[in-house]
Amino acid sequence: MRIVQLANLYSPVSGGLRTAVDALGRGYVRAGHERVLVFPGPRPSVREGEHGTVITVPGPSVAPGYRFVLDPRPVLRVLERLKPQVVEVSDKATLTVAARWGRRHGVRSVLFSHERLDAILSSRVPFPGLLERGGDRWNRRLAGAFDAVVATSEFSAAEFLRVGAENVHLVPLGVDLRTFRPCFSRPGRPVRLVHLSRLSREKRPDLALAAVRELLRRGVDVRLDVIGEGNLRRPLARAARGLPVTFHGHLGSRAELARLLGTADVALATCPVESFGLAVLEALACGTPVVTADSGAARELLAPGAGVAVPASGRGFADGVERMLSRPVADRRAAARRRAEGYPWKAAVEGMIRVLSGGGDGYPGSGGTLKP
Repeated sequence: MRIVQLANLYSPVSGGLRTAVDALGRGYVRAGHERVLVFPGPRPSVREGEHGTVITVPGPSVAPGYRFVLDPRPVLRVLERLKPQVVEVSDKATLTVAARWGRRHGVRSVLFSHERLDAILSSRVPFPGLLERGGDRWNRRLAGAFDAVVATSEFSAAEFLRVGAENVHLVPLGVDLRTFRPCFSRPGRPVRLVHLSRLSREKRPDLALAAVRELLRRGVDVRLDVIGEGNLRRPLARAARGLPVTFHGHLGSRAELARLLGTADVALATCPVESFGLAVLEALACGTPVVTADSGAARELLAPGAGVAVPASGRGFADGVERMLSRPVADRRAAARRRAEGYPWKAAVEGMIRVLSGGGDGYPGSGGTLKP
């Protein structure tokens, strides 16, 4: 099966989207399929590699490190030339024209939903009611255009189920269990916290700083490592003056990222609208328990002893940290790793291949915690 993956905003700093697209693509190749990745770049190019063909099409820069296809015609010309059996689209905007192209050419199209539109945009518009109605209309249109929609969590699937979509499939993502694994961690003082996220408004990285302030006020000797880039980097650095916080920026080394996650006592996942939570899984795989917001999808990844979901406030996250620290170190670290082991990338790849090939059981409609 020739699988063409289309993605906007795919870059070395695009975090979860790039991790998911690459991990799935490698899995498709290992399973014997032909994989082609198409995304916007500074100039058109074609490159062959061990994990398939990589093609860039013109796309202007919309933020440091991010590019976006404004004119989809070069993408459609690539599809005409490649003649794929299925197109996987990681975008809800300009690249969705691939669904209409697929209908005309008898090619299956699958939308991979990496985010909830209403959740992402709610922090940027003044009238949430209008946003929800507009988002519902767009999602109804997307569900009708694509042969299948893939959601990675119950939270992510909800926006499509709300409009009556019947072609939604639930496929949780995975984690690299060899790169992200427990390492030596010296418990005690100072308590080491880690926050891995894009530093943007909807991710609420300010709550990690608020948690540090609250823990210091309570007399807890704490240090925080912040990993990630975004437009809030400078404002956060100013707000963190005088606090024991280190900003590491984007880390290109997965080994260094795993080391920082693995040597932390607790990871903070502050985003209240997370659509899955790859950073949560990576921390859990390193044996580090996670405190997440009690809304969004990240809480679906937790298990008893491996973490706790709390109200999205500085006090809430401080309470969660103290609850996790009250558990024996070996118990909480073992529980975290055990939970992550239920999410190998192999399972995600197999789930996606079923959907891409026209199979899959569709959305199970079960509430509660997301099962691996």
